Amino acid sequence: MLDSAKAAFKTGDLRFKILFTLFMMLVFRFGAHIPTPFVDAERWAQLASGQMFGFFDIISGGAFKRFSIFAMSITPYINASIIMQLLQVVIPKLEKLSKEGEEGRKQIAQYIRYGTVVLAFIQAIGMSIALGRSGSLTHNSIGVYLLIAVTLTAGTAFLMWIGEAITDKGIGNGISLIIFAGIVSRLPSQGNSIVQAYQGGIINVFNILLFVVLALAIIAGIIAVNEGQRRLPVQYAKRVVGRKVYGGQSTFLPLKVNAGGVIPIIFAISLLTIPATIGSWMDPAGSFNAFINQWFRADSVVYNLVYGLLIVFFTFFYVAIIYNPADVADNVKKYGGFVPGIRPGRPTADYIDRVLSRLTLAGGFFLAIIAILPNIVIGWTGVTGLQFGGTSLLIVVGVALDTMKQIESHMLLRSYEGFVK
Repeated sequence: MLDSAKAAFKTGDLRFKILFTLFMMLVFRFGAHIPTPFVDAERWAQLASGQMFGFFDIISGGAFKRFSIFAMSITPYINASIIMQLLQVVIPKLEKLSKEGEEGRKQIAQYIRYGTVVLAFIQAIGMSIALGRSGSLTHNSIGVYLLIAVTLTAGTAFLMWIGEAITDKGIGNGISLIIFAGIVSRLPSQGNSIVQAYQGGIINVFNILLFVVLALAIIAGIIAVNEGQRRLPVQYAKRVVGRKVYGGQSTFLPLKVNAGGVIPIIFAISLLTIPATIGSWMDPAGSFNAFINQWFRADSVVYNLVYGLLIVFFTFFYVAIIYNPADVADNVKKYGGFVPGIRPGRPTADYIDRVLSRLTLAGGFFLAIIAILPNIVIGWTGVTGLQFGGTSLLIVVGVALDTMKQIESHMLLRSYEGFVK
């Protein structure tokens, strides 16, 4: 791998892409430490230390708890992208636009940018009001609320620009790499918390070794499922045009086991944080918050059961949106292809739907297990200092694999041996 890394830096354009990506990551980490004006960061860090805000703080690289100008991270862009995907299903004009090639994709990307700014401003207004009510502002006025909202919205818009710049001029998917950098940046502090727990006698060497073994096993499982696919054989009939024979070859239709990626987990987390968000606006000692604290703790059976069921449900929901078996079957039939033993057209669509349903069920259970497994691992090992999140692992492993594949493709074009063996 070291030889491959040296070969990558010897290639001029690839070296520029890698250095440009690293520079943009450095800009992101620098901005994550610039404080938002009129915010008492220490007071806010005490209030935002609960389980409800843990996920947002992880993907922002600590910027949320620090309440820097990047406190909202890139989540408004993710929400806008998901909303646009849903709208393409229900609005025929957007669906038509998505099928118009490069120009259509550019127009949809522009809509996503506008939606990101709108969602970011609405979310920033809500956060500024929450800051005021919690006593985390040094000055409390409408002007301060607007200034904080504009600052946070500008921070999200700047991160969106960084992500798109990385995608265009760097290596890998920029938005994913921003989330990746935020998660990875927390590893040193989390590792330090393990050292402190070991020095304090809370855990021992066996606990740490058990934790490392389980973590490596989970990572290996994530890689296997992310790369796993069911290949449906497709045979194309021969066509004679003049003196030439076209078709006749065999290929396959790949169906991924984890087609939904990490999106179902994000949907489930968004729903589960609604009760806690409502509770933050009420009396902390009230009956509603008492109910939430009893039944919706991260270590409660009810919370993890509801969490897992929501993940499975949203896995089916999201895959049904992004994958239409009828369209796939029509495209195969249009080019003279067929699945051996299955008639073209509607029977092929039904067959693909049955196979996809079984794969989606397996993928949904996999995501649910990965999401709730950290609580089980922490219970077994006693390592509570490290925020060992299944969602974080899914993102980190997925982005790392995708980025390495892109570097691999660049190097193979120049006859270099790549990273992936």
